[in-house]
Amino acid sequence: MPPETGTPLIIEGAGGLMVPLTRHLTFLDLFAHWRLPLVLCARTRLGTINHTLLSLEALRARSIPVLGVAFVGAAEPDTERTIAEMGQVRALGRLPWIEPLDAE
Repeated sequence: MPPETGTPLIIEGAGGLMVPLTRHLTFLDLFAHWRLPLVLCARTRLGTINHTLLSLEALRARSIPVLGVAFVGAAEPDTERTIAEMGQVRALGRLPWIEPLDAE
């Protein structure tokens, strides 16, 4: 289990669900072990629909609860709506891409 904090805990699976943490463990494996609800983040660019729907399918195949999808990048209303409808998932909103992302 992740550490007990007594407050909400955010754990970023940077790079995607299939990123290996070791030669035998991926983020997807870890999230399946924890079985905690998660928010899937999806960049709004070419390939987002395919990548996000495949990720949702992988999460559901492992019985990992999905709270919804948060989009990151330029507004793409049709893409966001398509993912929500086809993926049968809540669209949680969109955050702009921040460049550069630094302490300031």
